[in-house]
Amino acid sequence: MNVQGNRETVTVKPQWLRVKAPQWERVGNVKGILRDLGLNTVCEEASCPNIGECFNAGTATFLIMGPACTRACPYCDIDFEKKPQALDPTEPPRLAEAVRRLNLNHVVITSVNRDDLPDGGAAQFGRCIAEIRAIMPQTTIEVLIPDFCGNWEALELVLQAKPEVLNHNTETVPRLYRRVRPQGSYDRSLELLEKTHQRAPWLYTKSGIMVGLGETDEEVRQVMQDLRQVHCDILTIGQYLQPTAKHLGVQEFVTPEQFEAWREYGESLGFLQVVSSPLTRSSYHAEQVRELMEKYPRVG
Repeated sequence: MNVQGNRETVTVKPQWLRVKAPQWERVGNVKGILRDLGLNTVCEEASCPNIGECFNAGTATFLIMGPACTRACPYCDIDFEKKPQALDPTEPPRLAEAVRRLNLNHVVITSVNRDDLPDGGAAQFGRCIAEIRAIMPQTTIEVLIPDFCGNWEALELVLQAKPEVLNHNTETVPRLYRRVRPQGSYDRSLELLEKTHQRAPWLYTKSGIMVGLGETDEEVRQVMQDLRQVHCDILTIGQYLQPTAKHLGVQEFVTPEQFEAWREYGESLGFLQVVSSPLTRSSYHAEQVRELMEKYPRVG
């Protein structure tokens, strides 16, 4: 255990956080395609613990408009010190080609925050979706978007491209926002999800939070209630892991039993799907949404 500011942090990981060693031949194949096409993945940039499992399954969460981010969230391992570059018009077709080569049934597209752009990069999301639709029409598309600084016209650009799933993470409980997500706004994130439901009710909305940062069970349950109030369909809950010594420390390693209790509570609130476990991340097993869409079909 060490001390970060006035808070004690835990450093010894429990047994339930051990990850199976990946089959590096498959991982290398996916990485080779990504390098060949000059693409980034959040799996690598954010040091995701599930990179082996997902790459072995031939899936990846593409990180567009990066890898430099305009925000400096103290929990995130994505680089914020580099200067963001101009958008690359060849990025959308290169991403679509990767989807084709990997033969993905479901693809997740996310981005760094691009607060330097008038639309926050919303149009680039739309172009990526259009390119994938053109050559892989059977692939379902999920976008994990930033808050666009509350620019709802930018949000409309994404909605017009008609992804099947729109994900925007609330990340943590309101009390911890100033420390964990200082440039974000809890209310703004809820408003984004609510406006998405209002403007595109056929679309499945999704959000995720990290735990282990000092939140209480009651606070987590309140976030879950707030998300249902804005008609959020899918929720992910996962353990925060400290990427480096420079990042926020872990206050608690939450037990699998607690994650299961949250899953059951979320289902009782009416979420269509709750993925809650220590190693859950926003895009973990995201392809399962195809089964959800068959069970709860919507027309749009």
